[in-house]
Amino acid sequence: MAEITEVEGKFSGYVKRASSSVIGRIATYSIARLLTMFVTVVIGIYLTIMIANMGGYVDTIMRSEIRERINQTVLTGKIYQDMAPEARKKIAEDLIAVEERRLHLDVPVAIRSFNYLTNALKLELGRATNMTSDNGSRTVRLILLERLPATLLLMGTSQLFLFFSSVYFALSLSRSYGGWLDRLVISLTPTSAAPSWFYGVFFILIFAAILKVLPFGGMVDAPPPEGRIEYGLSVLKHLILPCSALVISSFFISIYSWRTFFLIYSSEDYVEMAKAKGLSSRHIETQYILRPTLPNIITNFALIIITLWTGAIVTEAIFLWPGLGITLFRAVELFDIPVIVGSTIIFAYLQAITFFLLDFVYVLVDPRVKIGGQG
Repeated sequence: MAEITEVEGKFSGYVKRASSSVIGRIATYSIARLLTMFVTVVIGIYLTIMIANMGGYVDTIMRSEIRERINQTVLTGKIYQDMAPEARKKIAEDLIAVEERRLHLDVPVAIRSFNYLTNALKLELGRATNMTSDNGSRTVRLILLERLPATLLLMGTSQLFLFFSSVYFALSLSRSYGGWLDRLVISLTPTSAAPSWFYGVFFILIFAAILKVLPFGGMVDAPPPEGRIEYGLSVLKHLILPCSALVISSFFISIYSWRTFFLIYSSEDYVEMAKAKGLSSRHIETQYILRPTLPNIITNFALIIITLWTGAIVTEAIFLWPGLGITLFRAVELFDIPVIVGSTIIFAYLQAITFFLLDFVYVLVDPRVKIGGQG
């Protein structure tokens, strides 16, 4: 009895030491991973700020625009006509100074860029320089949140449909390798060389300009329908062309990529062994092909989810879709750095969090993966 108790004590101590070792390894790995990602986010955001400001050249452009606009206003304004030239020049200089202070152009670009960085990392997105929301607010957070639903609708519909349909058709093609449908998909793969906006232009030309069965752009009819059902049908009608352009531009290359991926796994020795045992095709696909590819599938799905935030910049601009893509496009045109930085920092945080969580998801779906790469 004493010997059994002693063995149990040793076993219990071994389990505690092993558990402590695993927890310590996970904690060490998590801290190191988070620090690395934080440094990467900081560098990426600062580079975005400097690139958006062109290293300070945007300040020169904005100062020239402010000076030209205010001088023109003072020169042609009726209330200034009776003033002496010196008085008008003084007023113009004062107005220019006020406008430069409003846009923080009186602060050196090096200091302002670090202020942008500090506020962005704290998710204090501030106020836009030139852009406003539909309600007239310059708050960057409101501008982005106002456009987010439209982008999620367009990108969510197109990208999720593209992902699931590609995986399904690719798995089907891997069963009939070398068949006529397989050869057809391979022959159509080069169609994905054209970007989505290229297909968007042709779809507008065919279905909106010639056939006149679908709208040219926008998200809803003008004026918007009053009833919920009518409003939803109007949105659906406007969604067809941009969604189709996004799907068609990547459909065949996505199927081809997944099909090749599944073919690699379907030629493994353990799959041949399963076939020799007489297992059904459905069982082989789910247990011996899909299951080993789960980490890759989950990674692609996670990346699709976080890229919904960015929108399709050029495609949204072509279809006048009121989403984050066209908002970012206008922000670049107007040199609105707070909006650009606000959109970038949120995407960077989403990406960093996703990559961090994926490391733990891999452990759950694939027992061969260990946290920190250790046994």
